[in-house]
Amino acid sequence: MLKLLRSFLESRFEPELIPAVPDGQRVYAVGDIHGRHDLLCQMIARIEADEVDRPPADTTVILLGDLVDRGPESARVIATAREWATRRCVRILAGNHEEMFLGSFERDETLRHFLRHGGRETLLSYPLAPDVYSRATLEELRAIMHDVIPAEDIEFMRSMEDRIQIGDYVFVHAGVRPGIPLEEQKISDLRWIRGEFIEGPETRDFAVVHGHTILDAPHVSSLRISLDTGAYASGLLTAIGLEGTARWLLSVQGDPAAEAA
Repeated sequence: MLKLLRSFLESRFEPELIPAVPDGQRVYAVGDIHGRHDLLCQMIARIEADEVDRPPADTTVILLGDLVDRGPESARVIATAREWATRRCVRILAGNHEEMFLGSFERDETLRHFLRHGGRETLLSYPLAPDVYSRATLEELRAIMHDVIPAEDIEFMRSMEDRIQIGDYVFVHAGVRPGIPLEEQKISDLRWIRGEFIEGPETRDFAVVHGHTILDAPHVSSLRISLDTGAYASGLLTAIGLEGTARWLLSVQGDPAAEAA
C-alpha cells in the first residue's frame, strides 16, 4: 500500500518537462500564412530584425504549412518563401491546403474541395482572369492550372516536409495523435487532426508546435504551442522564437480581409 502511494505521489508531482532547443541553435516558427503576402513580408522583416538584436546562433525558420489558399496572394507567398530560403535556413511543412492544391491536379473531388476552401483565390493569384475561371469546367480548369502554375511552384510544394524535430520540439502542421509514437504518426493526422489532439492529454516527452486550428491569440503551454491566428481574415500573423528553454512571441498586424486591398 505504501509503495503504491509513493508511486502515485511521485508521478503526481513529477516535474513538468521544460522543452529546450539544443545549445547554439535558435528556431523561429511561423503560423499559417494563407496567401497574405503582405504579412509574410512584415514577418520576414520582424524575424530578421529580431535576429540582429540577439547573439549569433545557428538559426532555423520553420513555416508551419498552409502558405496557400483563402488570402489573395498565394503565388507571391510561394515565390517569397522560396527566395527567403536562398538567404537563410528556412524549412517548410506541408499543410492540408498544400495537400489539396497538389491533389487537385489529379482528382476531381479534391479539386472541388480545394476550390471550396480557398483554392479559387489561389488560382486567381496566378495569371488567370476571373471570367475565364468562372466559365471553365473542372477539366478545362485543370488544363489551365497546368498552364499558369509554374512547375517550380509545384515542385516546391512537393518538397515540403511532414514533421521537423529540433531538440525537445516537434513541429507539425496540425498536431499528433495522442498515444501514438512519433515515428508511427500518419501523415494525414500531422496535416489534418484537430479535436483529438487539441483536447487530448499532454503526456508527451516532447513539445508540439503547430498551426491549423485558428485561435484569436496564440496558445502557449509547456507541451503545446498553437500559432494559427487566422491571418487571412484577422490580419494577424504570429510566430514564436525558441532558444534554449526561452520562448518569445512575435506578431505582425495588417488589415483584416474585408479591408485588405
